[in-house]
Amino acid sequence: EAVEGADVVVILTEWDQFRALDLDRVKLLVRQPVMVDLRNVYRPEDLRARGFKYTSIGRA
Repeated sequence: EAVEGADVVVILTEWDQFRALDLDRVKLLVRQPVMVDLRNVYRPEDLRARGFKYTSIGRA
């Protein structure tokens, strides 16, 4: 419910619940598949392969 209709998904925590998101479902619920990961929970190549525009903070 939290991502339904969202323009951007922002990950602000390292909690396990957010490490195990059903990313295919998330992609269906959001307006556009954009994720900003401030905790580096996901691997950029995995999200990009799923069709997300993915930005993480603090990675080389």
